[in-house]
Amino acid sequence: MNMSGAFVQGAEAYGKFLEVFIDGHWWVVGDALENIGKTTKRLGANAYPHLYGASGVRGGSPEVSGRATPSKDIESRFKE
Repeated sequence: MNMSGAFVQGAEAYGKFLEVFIDGHWWVVGDALENIGKTTKRLGANAYPHLYGASGVRGGSPEVSGRATPSKDIESRFKE
């Protein structure tokens, strides 16, 4: 049987709460920093492709991506 007093039980509860609180914050901050790093790398690769060994954004030029051409007249698209 545990005979500790109210102060000890309160301190234990506070310690458990603090542990979960700090651990949760580390988790959230770690995830945020990971996502920020990935996004920064992706933006850097798009802005400065020569630093990442590429010639540019894939599909960025009309020669590579082509150009959309309409397949039917505009009026026929809105007829029921």
